[in-house]
Amino acid sequence: MSKTATQNIKDEMVSLYLDNLDLISEGSSALMNHHREEAIQNFRILGLPNQKNEKYKYSKVESIFSYEYEKYFAPKNITFKVEDIFRCDIPELDTHLALVLNGFYLPNPNRIQVLDNGIVIGSIIDAAAKYPHLFEKHYNTQTENNADGLVALNTAFAQDGVFIYVPKGVVCTKPIQIINLLMSDENLLVQYRNLIILEESSQANVLVCDHSLSPKRFISNVVTEIAVGANAQLEFVKMQNEHNESNQLTHTYVKQERDSKMISNVLSLHGGFIRNNLNMQLAGEGADAHAYGLYLTDRTQHTDNYTFIDHAVPNCTSNELYKGILDDQATGAFNGRILVRRDAQKTQAYQSNNNLLLTADAKMSTKPQLEIYADDVKCSHGATIGQIDYDALFYMRARGIGEREAKLLLMFGFAHEVVKRVSIESLRERIDDLVNKRLRGELSRCHNCPMHCC
Repeated sequence: MSKTATQNIKDEMVSLYLDNLDLISEGSSALMNHHREEAIQNFRILGLPNQKNEKYKYSKVESIFSYEYEKYFAPKNITFKVEDIFRCDIPELDTHLALVLNGFYLPNPNRIQVLDNGIVIGSIIDAAAKYPHLFEKHYNTQTENNADGLVALNTAFAQDGVFIYVPKGVVCTKPIQIINLLMSDENLLVQYRNLIILEESSQANVLVCDHSLSPKRFISNVVTEIAVGANAQLEFVKMQNEHNESNQLTHTYVKQERDSKMISNVLSLHGGFIRNNLNMQLAGEGADAHAYGLYLTDRTQHTDNYTFIDHAVPNCTSNELYKGILDDQATGAFNGRILVRRDAQKTQAYQSNNNLLLTADAKMSTKPQLEIYADDVKCSHGATIGQIDYDALFYMRARGIGEREAKLLLMFGFAHEVVKRVSIESLRERIDDLVNKRLRGELSRCHNCPMHCC
Protein backbone atom coordinates (compact mmCIF):
# COMPACT_ATOMS: atom_id res chain seq x y z
CA MET A 1 0.00 0.00 0.00
CA SER A 2 1.35 3.42 -0.89
CA LYS A 3 2.33 6.00 1.72
CA THR A 4 -0.48 8.25 0.51
CA ALA A 5 -3.10 5.53 0.90
CA THR A 6 -1.83 4.78 4.41
CA GLN A 7 -1.99 8.45 5.34
CA ASN A 8 -5.51 8.64 3.90
CA ILE A 9 -6.69 5.80 6.15
CA LYS A 10 -5.23 7.52 9.20
CA ASP A 11 -6.76 10.88 8.27
CA GLU A 12 -10.12 9.23 7.61
CA MET A 13 -10.14 7.59 11.04
CA VAL A 14 -9.18 10.79 12.84
CA SER A 15 -11.86 12.75 10.94
CA LEU A 16 -14.41 10.06 11.69
CA TYR A 17 -13.61 10.37 15.38
CA LEU A 18 -13.81 14.18 15.43
CA ASP A 19 -17.04 14.27 13.41
CA ASN A 20 -18.78 11.72 15.64
CA LEU A 21 -17.30 12.44 19.05
CA ASP A 22 -20.66 13.46 20.51
CA LEU A 23 -22.32 10.25 19.33
CA ILE A 24 -19.41 8.13 20.56
CA SER A 25 -19.48 9.78 23.99
CA GLU A 26 -23.27 9.72 24.38
CA GLY A 27 -23.37 6.02 23.63
CA SER A 28 -20.72 5.08 26.17
CA SER A 29 -19.60 5.87 29.72
CA ALA A 30 -17.82 8.89 31.14
CA LEU A 31 -15.03 6.67 32.44
CA MET A 32 -14.35 5.29 28.97
CA ASN A 33 -14.70 8.74 27.41
CA HIS A 34 -11.98 9.99 29.76
CA HIS A 35 -9.34 8.05 27.79
CA ARG A 36 -10.44 8.91 24.24
CA GLU A 37 -8.65 12.18 23.58
CA GLU A 38 -5.22 10.85 24.51
CA ALA A 39 -5.89 7.67 22.52
CA ILE A 40 -6.80 9.48 19.31
CA GLN A 41 -3.72 11.67 19.67
CA ASN A 42 -1.64 8.51 19.96
CA PHE A 43 -3.32 7.07 16.89
CA ARG A 44 -2.66 10.30 15.02
CA ILE A 45 1.05 9.70 15.67
CA LEU A 46 1.15 5.93 15.24
CA GLY A 47 -1.40 5.23 12.50
CA LEU A 48 -2.10 1.64 11.54
CA PRO A 49 0.83 -0.73 12.05
CA ASN A 50 2.64 -1.66 8.84
CA GLN A 51 5.26 -4.24 7.95
CA LYS A 52 8.07 -1.89 8.95
CA ASN A 53 6.87 -2.49 12.50
CA GLU A 54 8.73 -5.62 13.62
CA LYS A 55 5.68 -6.93 15.48
CA TYR A 56 3.60 -6.78 12.30
CA LYS A 57 6.30 -7.80 9.86
CA TYR A 58 4.32 -10.67 8.37
CA SER A 59 0.83 -9.15 8.26
CA LYS A 60 -0.51 -6.47 5.92
CA VAL A 61 -2.99 -4.97 8.35
CA GLU A 62 -3.51 -1.91 6.19
CA SER A 63 -4.80 -4.02 3.31
CA ILE A 64 -8.00 -4.99 5.15
CA PHE A 65 -8.74 -1.30 5.87
CA SER A 66 -8.61 -0.39 2.17
CA TYR A 67 -12.34 -1.16 1.71
CA GLU A 68 -15.32 0.98 2.62
CA TYR A 69 -16.85 0.10 5.99
CA GLU A 70 -19.89 1.32 7.83
CA LYS A 71 -19.35 2.26 11.50
CA TYR A 72 -22.14 2.22 14.06
CA PHE A 73 -22.12 4.63 16.98
CA ALA A 74 -25.30 3.25 18.50
CA PRO A 75 -26.89 -0.21 18.44
CA LYS A 76 -28.86 -0.77 15.24
CA ASN A 77 -32.47 -1.76 15.63
CA ILE A 78 -32.00 -5.28 14.33
CA THR A 79 -35.03 -7.33 15.30
CA PHE A 80 -34.42 -11.04 15.48
CA LYS A 81 -34.54 -13.96 17.81
CA VAL A 82 -31.04 -15.22 18.40
CA GLU A 83 -32.26 -18.79 18.62
CA ASP A 84 -33.91 -18.48 15.16
CA ILE A 85 -30.77 -17.58 13.27
CA PHE A 86 -27.97 -18.85 15.41
CA ARG A 87 -27.40 -22.15 17.08
CA CYS A 88 -24.08 -22.31 18.79
CA ASP A 89 -21.61 -24.98 17.80
CA ILE A 90 -21.49 -25.98 21.44
CA PRO A 91 -25.20 -26.28 22.26
CA GLU A 92 -24.94 -28.78 25.10
CA LEU A 93 -22.67 -26.63 27.19
CA ASP A 94 -24.47 -25.15 30.19
CA THR A 95 -23.10 -21.61 30.50
CA HIS A 96 -23.76 -18.11 31.75
CA LEU A 97 -24.33 -16.32 28.45
CA ALA A 98 -23.20 -12.88 27.31
CA LEU A 99 -24.25 -11.80 23.80
CA VAL A 100 -22.60 -9.05 21.77
CA LEU A 101 -24.04 -7.92 18.44
CA ASN A 102 -21.83 -5.73 16.25
CA GLY A 103 -19.88 -4.62 19.31
CA PHE A 104 -22.89 -3.75 21.52
CA TYR A 105 -24.01 -5.84 24.49
CA LEU A 106 -27.41 -7.50 24.07
CA PRO A 107 -29.68 -7.77 27.14
CA ASN A 108 -30.00 -11.38 28.20
CA PRO A 109 -32.35 -10.61 29.91
CA ASN A 110 -30.63 -7.66 31.59
CA ARG A 111 -27.68 -5.55 30.53
CA ILE A 112 -25.98 -6.55 33.75
CA GLN A 113 -26.60 -9.60 35.93
CA VAL A 114 -25.38 -10.13 39.48
CA LEU A 115 -25.45 -13.80 40.42
CA ASP A 116 -26.12 -15.05 43.94
CA ASN A 117 -22.42 -15.50 44.66
CA GLY A 118 -21.65 -11.93 43.60
CA ILE A 119 -20.35 -12.70 40.13
CA VAL A 120 -21.13 -9.88 37.70
CA ILE A 121 -21.67 -10.41 33.97
CA GLY A 122 -22.87 -7.62 31.73
CA SER A 123 -22.30 -4.56 29.62
CA ILE A 124 -19.09 -2.67 30.26
CA ILE A 125 -21.03 0.61 30.06
CA ASP A 126 -23.34 -0.32 32.92
CA ALA A 127 -20.46 -1.80 34.89
CA ALA A 128 -18.55 1.48 34.65
CA ALA A 129 -21.50 3.28 36.20
CA LYS A 130 -22.26 0.68 38.86
CA TYR A 131 -18.72 -0.30 39.84
CA PRO A 132 -16.57 2.79 39.15
CA HIS A 133 -13.92 1.78 41.71
CA LEU A 134 -13.30 -1.54 39.89
CA PHE A 135 -13.47 0.09 36.51
CA GLU A 136 -11.01 2.86 37.30
CA LYS A 137 -8.63 0.41 38.94
CA HIS A 138 -8.40 -1.88 35.91
CA TYR A 139 -9.67 -0.22 32.71
CA ASN A 140 -6.98 0.83 30.26
CA THR A 141 -4.19 0.05 32.72
CA GLN A 142 -2.44 -2.69 30.74
CA THR A 143 -2.84 -1.54 27.15
CA GLU A 144 -0.23 -0.15 24.77
CA ASN A 145 -2.02 2.97 23.57
CA ASN A 146 1.26 4.72 22.95
CA ALA A 147 2.86 1.80 21.10
CA ASP A 148 0.20 0.09 18.97
CA GLY A 149 -2.04 2.15 16.68
CA LEU A 150 -4.77 -0.51 16.65
CA VAL A 151 -5.03 -0.46 20.44
CA ALA A 152 -5.13 3.33 20.46
CA LEU A 153 -7.84 3.21 17.78
CA ASN A 154 -9.90 0.85 19.91
CA THR A 155 -9.53 3.02 23.02
CA ALA A 156 -10.68 6.05 21.05
CA PHE A 157 -13.73 4.39 19.45
CA ALA A 158 -14.86 1.48 21.68
CA GLN A 159 -18.25 2.18 23.25
CA ASP A 160 -19.43 -1.12 24.71
CA GLY A 161 -18.39 -4.69 25.40
CA VAL A 162 -18.45 -7.29 28.15
CA PHE A 163 -17.59 -6.91 31.84
CA ILE A 164 -16.99 -9.94 34.07
CA TYR A 165 -16.19 -9.77 37.77
CA VAL A 166 -15.58 -12.72 40.10
CA PRO A 167 -15.31 -11.71 43.78
CA LYS A 168 -12.66 -12.87 46.23
CA GLY A 169 -12.78 -16.58 47.02
CA VAL A 170 -15.69 -17.33 44.65
CA VAL A 171 -15.53 -20.29 42.27
CA CYS A 172 -17.70 -19.91 39.18
CA THR A 173 -18.82 -23.50 38.64
CA LYS A 174 -20.51 -22.85 35.31
CA PRO A 175 -18.46 -21.50 32.36
CA ILE A 176 -19.15 -17.97 31.17
CA GLN A 177 -19.70 -17.85 27.42
CA ILE A 178 -19.33 -14.67 25.38
CA ILE A 179 -20.86 -14.92 21.91
CA ASN A 180 -19.83 -12.20 19.47
CA LEU A 181 -22.17 -11.93 16.50
CA LEU A 182 -21.61 -9.87 13.36
CA MET A 183 -24.70 -9.10 11.29
CA SER A 184 -25.12 -6.27 8.82
CA ASP A 185 -26.35 -5.40 5.34
CA GLU A 186 -23.17 -3.39 4.80
CA ASN A 187 -19.49 -3.93 5.29
CA LEU A 188 -18.84 -3.13 8.93
CA LEU A 189 -15.97 -2.10 11.23
CA VAL A 190 -16.65 -2.84 14.91
CA GLN A 191 -14.50 -2.00 17.91
CA TYR A 192 -15.41 -3.08 21.41
CA ARG A 193 -13.81 -3.63 24.77
CA ASN A 194 -13.88 -6.41 27.35
CA LEU A 195 -12.76 -6.25 30.98
CA ILE A 196 -12.41 -9.41 33.09
CA ILE A 197 -11.47 -9.23 36.77
CA LEU A 198 -10.82 -12.19 39.05
CA GLU A 199 -10.22 -11.28 42.65
CA GLU A 200 -7.93 -13.18 45.02
CA SER A 201 -8.51 -16.97 45.25
CA SER A 202 -11.37 -16.95 42.73
CA GLN A 203 -11.80 -19.27 39.71
CA ALA A 204 -13.60 -19.06 36.38
CA ASN A 205 -13.73 -20.47 32.86
CA VAL A 206 -14.51 -18.04 30.06
CA LEU A 207 -15.32 -19.18 26.54
CA VAL A 208 -15.45 -16.67 23.68
CA CYS A 209 -17.12 -17.65 20.38
CA ASP A 210 -16.95 -15.39 17.31
CA HIS A 211 -19.41 -15.77 14.42
CA SER A 212 -20.38 -13.73 11.36
CA LEU A 213 -24.02 -14.14 10.31
CA SER A 214 -24.23 -12.19 7.05
CA PRO A 215 -22.12 -12.37 3.90
CA LYS A 216 -20.48 -8.95 4.24
CA ARG A 217 -16.95 -7.86 4.88
CA PHE A 218 -16.16 -7.26 8.58
CA ILE A 219 -13.30 -6.00 10.72
CA SER A 220 -13.39 -6.61 14.47
CA ASN A 221 -10.77 -4.66 16.43
CA VAL A 222 -11.13 -5.91 20.00
CA VAL A 223 -9.20 -5.23 23.22
CA THR A 224 -9.62 -7.48 26.26
CA GLU A 225 -7.99 -6.70 29.61
CA ILE A 226 -7.76 -9.45 32.21
CA ALA A 227 -6.69 -9.10 35.84
CA VAL A 228 -6.01 -12.37 37.67
CA GLY A 229 -5.67 -11.80 41.41
CA ALA A 230 -3.43 -13.63 43.87
CA ASN A 231 -4.04 -17.38 43.93
CA ALA A 232 -6.84 -17.00 41.35
CA GLN A 233 -7.30 -19.25 38.30
CA LEU A 234 -8.72 -18.39 34.90
CA GLU A 235 -9.10 -20.53 31.80
CA PHE A 236 -9.80 -18.37 28.74
CA VAL A 237 -10.77 -20.18 25.53
CA LYS A 238 -11.32 -18.21 22.34
CA MET A 239 -12.87 -19.94 19.34
CA GLN A 240 -12.63 -17.99 16.08
CA ASN A 241 -15.04 -19.36 13.52
CA GLU A 242 -16.06 -16.69 11.03
CA HIS A 243 -16.33 -16.63 7.25
CA ASN A 244 -13.61 -15.67 4.79
CA GLU A 245 -14.62 -12.01 4.56
CA SER A 246 -14.31 -11.54 8.31
CA ASN A 247 -11.11 -10.07 9.68
CA GLN A 248 -10.16 -10.14 13.34
CA LEU A 249 -7.62 -8.00 15.19
CA THR A 250 -7.53 -9.04 18.83
CA HIS A 251 -5.42 -7.69 21.67
CA THR A 252 -5.54 -9.57 24.97
CA TYR A 253 -3.67 -8.24 28.00
CA VAL A 254 -3.28 -10.38 31.11
CA LYS A 255 -1.77 -9.36 34.44
CA GLN A 256 -1.20 -12.12 36.97
CA GLU A 257 -0.62 -11.66 40.68
CA ARG A 258 1.07 -13.98 43.19
CA ASP A 259 0.47 -17.74 42.77
CA SER A 260 -2.18 -17.19 40.11
CA LYS A 261 -2.77 -19.45 37.13
CA MET A 262 -3.88 -18.42 33.67
CA ILE A 263 -4.60 -20.70 30.71
CA SER A 264 -5.18 -19.05 27.34
CA ASN A 265 -6.25 -21.21 24.42
CA VAL A 266 -6.91 -19.57 21.04
CA LEU A 267 -8.49 -21.83 18.42
CA SER A 268 -8.64 -20.25 14.97
CA LEU A 269 -10.88 -22.59 13.01
CA HIS A 270 -11.98 -20.24 10.27
CA GLY A 271 -11.62 -16.62 9.20
CA GLY A 272 -10.19 -14.35 6.53
CA PHE A 273 -7.41 -12.30 8.11
CA ILE A 274 -6.68 -12.98 11.78
CA ARG A 275 -4.13 -11.23 13.94
CA ASN A 276 -4.05 -12.20 17.62
CA ASN A 277 -1.89 -10.28 20.11
CA LEU A 278 -1.46 -11.90 23.52
CA ASN A 279 0.45 -10.08 26.28
CA MET A 280 0.89 -11.85 29.60
CA GLN A 281 2.61 -10.16 32.53
CA LEU A 282 3.72 -12.34 35.45
CA ALA A 283 3.72 -9.68 38.14
CA GLY A 284 3.56 -11.79 41.30
CA GLU A 285 5.88 -14.57 42.49
CA GLY A 286 4.62 -18.08 41.81
CA ALA A 287 2.46 -17.01 38.87
CA ASP A 288 1.90 -19.73 36.26
CA ALA A 289 0.99 -18.88 32.65
CA HIS A 290 -0.07 -21.24 29.85
CA ALA A 291 -0.56 -19.98 26.29
CA TYR A 292 -1.87 -22.39 23.66
CA GLY A 293 -2.99 -21.82 20.09
CA LEU A 294 -4.22 -23.81 17.11
CA TYR A 295 -4.82 -22.38 13.64
CA LEU A 296 -6.26 -24.24 10.66
CA THR A 297 -6.09 -22.26 7.45
CA ASP A 298 -6.77 -22.90 3.79
CA ARG A 299 -7.43 -21.04 0.53
CA THR A 300 -6.00 -17.50 0.95
CA GLN A 301 -6.64 -17.15 4.67
CA HIS A 302 -3.99 -15.56 6.88
CA THR A 303 -3.46 -16.14 10.60
CA ASP A 304 -0.80 -14.36 12.65
CA ASN A 305 -0.21 -14.91 16.38
CA TYR A 306 2.01 -12.55 18.34
CA THR A 307 2.68 -13.41 21.98
CA PHE A 308 4.67 -11.62 24.66
CA ILE A 309 5.23 -13.23 28.07
CA ASP A 310 6.88 -10.91 30.57
CA HIS A 311 8.55 -12.59 33.53
CA ALA A 312 8.82 -9.57 35.79
CA VAL A 313 9.46 -11.29 39.16
CA PRO A 314 11.19 -14.47 40.41
CA ASN A 315 9.83 -18.02 40.65
CA CYS A 316 7.29 -17.88 37.85
CA THR A 317 6.60 -20.41 35.11
CA SER A 318 5.24 -20.18 31.58
CA ASN A 319 4.48 -22.80 28.99
CA GLU A 320 3.60 -21.95 25.42
CA LEU A 321 2.52 -24.19 22.55
CA TYR A 322 1.16 -23.01 19.19
CA LYS A 323 0.46 -25.36 16.29
CA GLY A 324 -0.82 -24.72 12.77
CA ILE A 325 -1.96 -26.61 9.68
CA LEU A 326 -1.85 -24.60 6.44
CA ASP A 327 -3.41 -25.74 3.18
CA ASP A 328 -3.79 -24.33 -0.36
CA GLN A 329 -2.28 -20.80 -0.56
CA ALA A 330 -2.81 -20.00 3.11
CA THR A 331 -0.23 -17.98 5.01
CA GLY A 332 0.59 -17.78 8.68
CA ALA A 333 2.96 -16.25 11.18
CA PHE A 334 4.01 -16.80 14.76
CA ASN A 335 6.13 -14.35 16.69
CA GLY A 336 6.61 -15.32 20.32
CA ARG A 337 8.73 -13.26 22.68
CA ILE A 338 9.61 -14.25 26.24
CA LEU A 339 11.26 -11.62 28.40
CA VAL A 340 13.00 -12.66 31.64
CA ARG A 341 13.87 -9.54 33.58
CA ARG A 342 16.99 -9.14 35.70
CA ASP A 343 15.28 -9.90 39.01
CA ALA A 344 13.24 -12.82 37.67
CA GLN A 345 15.50 -15.57 39.04
CA LYS A 346 14.29 -19.20 39.11
CA THR A 347 12.16 -18.57 36.04
CA GLN A 348 11.01 -21.54 33.99
CA ALA A 349 9.79 -20.65 30.50
CA TYR A 350 9.14 -22.95 27.57
CA GLN A 351 7.91 -22.11 24.10
CA SER A 352 7.20 -24.22 21.01
CA ASN A 353 5.67 -23.53 17.61
CA ASN A 354 5.05 -26.37 15.14
CA ASN A 355 3.53 -26.16 11.68
CA LEU A 356 2.37 -28.50 8.94
CA LEU A 357 2.31 -27.27 5.35
CA LEU A 358 0.02 -29.36 3.15
CA THR A 359 0.95 -27.73 -0.17
CA ALA A 360 3.99 -26.11 -1.74
CA ASP A 361 2.10 -22.80 -1.93
CA ALA A 362 1.25 -22.53 1.77
CA LYS A 363 3.68 -20.30 3.68
CA MET A 364 4.55 -19.95 7.35
CA SER A 365 6.88 -17.53 9.11
CA THR A 366 7.91 -18.20 12.68
CA LYS A 367 10.17 -16.31 15.04
CA PRO A 368 10.53 -17.51 18.64
CA GLN A 369 12.46 -15.11 20.85
CA LEU A 370 14.04 -15.44 24.27
CA GLU A 371 15.38 -12.35 25.99
CA ILE A 372 17.01 -13.27 29.30
CA TYR A 373 18.62 -10.91 31.82
CA ALA A 374 18.63 -13.26 34.84
CA ASP A 375 21.27 -15.99 35.30
CA ASP A 376 19.43 -18.71 37.21
CA VAL A 377 16.68 -19.78 34.85
CA LYS A 378 15.46 -22.71 32.77
CA CYS A 379 14.23 -21.60 29.39
CA SER A 380 13.82 -23.13 25.94
CA HIS A 381 12.19 -22.32 22.66
CA GLY A 382 11.86 -23.96 19.28
CA ALA A 383 9.97 -23.92 16.03
CA THR A 384 9.35 -26.37 13.19
CA ILE A 385 7.82 -26.11 9.73
CA GLY A 386 7.39 -29.28 7.74
CA GLN A 387 5.15 -31.72 5.94
CA ILE A 388 3.23 -34.76 7.08
CA ASP A 389 5.50 -37.52 8.35
CA TYR A 390 5.59 -39.88 5.37
CA ASP A 391 7.11 -42.72 7.41
CA ALA A 392 4.08 -42.60 9.70
CA LEU A 393 1.82 -42.35 6.66
CA PHE A 394 3.47 -45.41 5.10
CA TYR A 395 3.11 -47.29 8.38
CA MET A 396 -0.62 -46.59 8.54
CA ARG A 397 -1.23 -47.40 4.86
CA ALA A 398 0.62 -50.69 5.32
CA ARG A 399 -2.05 -51.59 7.87
CA GLY A 400 -4.94 -51.04 5.48
CA ILE A 401 -5.80 -47.41 6.20
CA GLY A 402 -6.50 -45.38 3.05
CA GLU A 403 -4.18 -42.48 2.27
CA ARG A 404 -6.76 -39.73 2.84
CA GLU A 405 -7.93 -41.20 6.13
CA ALA A 406 -4.37 -41.77 7.27
CA LYS A 407 -3.48 -38.13 6.55
CA LEU A 408 -6.58 -36.95 8.43
CA LEU A 409 -5.70 -39.09 11.43
CA LEU A 410 -2.18 -37.70 11.50
CA MET A 411 -3.42 -34.12 11.24
CA PHE A 412 -6.04 -34.67 13.91
CA GLY A 413 -3.43 -36.11 16.27
CA PHE A 414 -1.18 -33.12 15.55
CA ALA A 415 -3.98 -30.67 16.36
CA HIS A 416 -5.27 -32.56 19.37
CA GLU A 417 -2.11 -31.80 21.30
CA VAL A 418 -3.46 -28.26 21.67
CA VAL A 419 -7.17 -29.09 22.01
CA LYS A 420 -6.51 -31.53 24.85
CA ARG A 421 -5.37 -28.60 27.00
CA VAL A 422 -9.01 -27.43 27.26
CA SER A 423 -10.06 -28.60 30.73
CA ILE A 424 -13.87 -28.72 30.26
CA GLU A 425 -14.54 -32.20 28.93
CA SER A 426 -17.77 -31.44 27.04
CA LEU A 427 -16.17 -28.40 25.43
CA ARG A 428 -13.02 -30.31 24.56
CA GLU A 429 -15.03 -33.08 22.87
CA ARG A 430 -17.04 -30.56 20.88
CA ILE A 431 -13.91 -28.71 19.75
CA ASP A 432 -12.35 -32.03 18.73
CA ASP A 433 -15.43 -32.65 16.59
CA LEU A 434 -15.19 -29.18 15.02
CA VAL A 435 -11.49 -29.64 14.28
CA ASN A 436 -12.19 -33.02 12.74
CA LYS A 437 -14.89 -31.53 10.50
CA ARG A 438 -12.65 -28.60 9.64
CA LEU A 439 -9.84 -30.91 8.54
CA ARG A 440 -12.27 -32.90 6.42
CA GLY A 441 -13.48 -29.69 4.74
CA GLU A 442 -16.96 -30.00 6.26
CA LEU A 443 -16.75 -26.82 8.31
CA SER A 444 -16.54 -24.07 5.73
CA ARG A 445 -19.00 -22.12 7.88
CA CYS A 446 -20.38 -22.27 11.39
CA HIS A 447 -21.58 -25.82 11.39
CA ASN A 448 -25.00 -25.40 12.96
CA CYS A 449 -25.79 -21.95 11.66
CA PRO A 450 -28.48 -21.88 8.93
CA MET A 451 -26.90 -18.79 7.36
CA HIS A 452 -25.04 -19.69 4.17
CA CYS A 453 -22.75 -16.73 4.32
CA CYS A 454 -19.53 -18.13 2.92
